[in-house]
Amino acid sequence: MSASDKIPPASNQYEVMQRFRARESWHVLKIMAEFVESAEELLGIEPAVSIFGSARTARDHDDYKLTEDIARRLSEAGFAVISGGGPGIMEAANKGAFYGPAPSVGLNIELPHEQANNPYQDISLKFSHFFSRKVMFVKHACAYVVMPGGFGTLDELFEALTLVQTGKSRRIPIILVGSRFWQGLLDWFSDQLVGRGYINPEDLDLICLTDDPAAVVSAIFNHYETRGFTASPEERERLLNL
Repeated sequence: MSASDKIPPASNQYEVMQRFRARESWHVLKIMAEFVESAEELLGIEPAVSIFGSARTARDHDDYKLTEDIARRLSEAGFAVISGGGPGIMEAANKGAFYGPAPSVGLNIELPHEQANNPYQDISLKFSHFFSRKVMFVKHACAYVVMPGGFGTLDELFEALTLVQTGKSRRIPIILVGSRFWQGLLDWFSDQLVGRGYINPEDLDLICLTDDPAAVVSAIFNHYETRGFTASPEERERLLNL
């Protein structure tokens, strides 16, 4: 069989492209619907804190218990808590907030495996696309708390760092919890990224590292001590253009 035998006739190619374009158009509308629905559902929940971490953390693990404690403290301090809505650290974050006075929010993602919605959500949203989900994590949060996790957690962490570093998002606290887990990464940032001139030394000031749940809440309040939690008009404009 030659290469020409594998190419569909021109008429078939046209039909295939027309069907593909129609599907692409509907796909774009679905993406828009995710943004619109989530924006309406989350309007007015601020101040809120996004908590990231592994979906695989067991309920009897210290990180799970620590996350639940942090989320409960945040809720009692008046912060809505936003998580990915799944198991593990996400469940612990929602659970801690669910039994507190502030809203517990789950931004659930459709996956072929692993992710199942946890039951501790006052507001539960379903996303098909990681990128639209990540925008909601950033847009509504006045702080990020990052627990130990895998690729997804690192993706969310680096997204937050990049948006703040480049000025696309307002500067907000990015708090890593678990020095034994995170210290090696921070050392690599300093040795390799700063050492090679890929980032500025002051970029590391974007990150706070702690093991103390009370220090998480204190770090957020300290950051906003001289200003309110509400984004300024200029900051809101930035968030609109993420």
